[in-house]
Amino acid sequence: MDAQYETLEVRREDGLLWLILNRPHALNALNRPLIDELHGVLDMLHDDQSIRVVILRGAGRAFCAGLDLKEANAGTTKVSVAQGLRDQRRIAELAIKIHRAPQPFIAAVRGPASGGGFALALASDIRIAGESARMNAAFIRIGLSACDVGVSYFLPRIVGSSVASELLLTGDFIDAPRALATGLVSRVVSDTELDHAAEEMARKILRNSPLGVRLTKECLRYSVDAPTLEAAIAMEDRSQILTTQTSDVHEGISAFLEKREPKYEDT
Repeated sequence: MDAQYETLEVRREDGLLWLILNRPHALNALNRPLIDELHGVLDMLHDDQSIRVVILRGAGRAFCAGLDLKEANAGTTKVSVAQGLRDQRRIAELAIKIHRAPQPFIAAVRGPASGGGFALALASDIRIAGESARMNAAFIRIGLSACDVGVSYFLPRIVGSSVASELLLTGDFIDAPRALATGLVSRVVSDTELDHAAEEMARKILRNSPLGVRLTKECLRYSVDAPTLEAAIAMEDRSQILTTQTSDVHEGISAFLEKREPKYEDT
């Protein structure tokens, strides 16, 4: 993590990584350098198992305002269909990489999370909202489809088809109280407490065994789309048998019986 970033602040604290979108003057809108730097970090995370949890947030008063429409006259510069599809997929793959990352992602949402910013929050495993959080599928408000960057996949699975249809077809914002009521976020806290709440959640995850956490995220990811109960249980059985072959499960049981905190070594 020694790289220097133009649009990100990356801070490592033991097994926790703070990944901060750092374009506050532009409400952390996604421009090409930010997209490229996010890809670089996400690619690194795939192979760095010493990082065990990621907190994703924006600098300043916004989480992420979506695609930077001012960059290169976005939407007015004519490009070929093939180039447009490559550019589109480059952004969409951010959501895929967050979803596939072995580390749980906690999105700490303060202020607007619109369009692509909404997608990054939805792709995260846990969403905690500050009181100022406002989220929407902004794409439909500028003449596009609301189904973009994985939003049509994640949103109905999180809040159900009726609420998802409302939010996608109108492009309306959902505020923090309603986001909590619909299950879009797991907690709402004051903006000043948001970082603390996200870190507290991360520390609770970090106290569990590394392999157990990785396999739990993986199993959840596959079980959401499992065709049958039996398919989900087969994945669960695999995870349990794999973990029983580690020294960490013996440490976890010993710590429980001895009423102490376990010391996992991921072996």
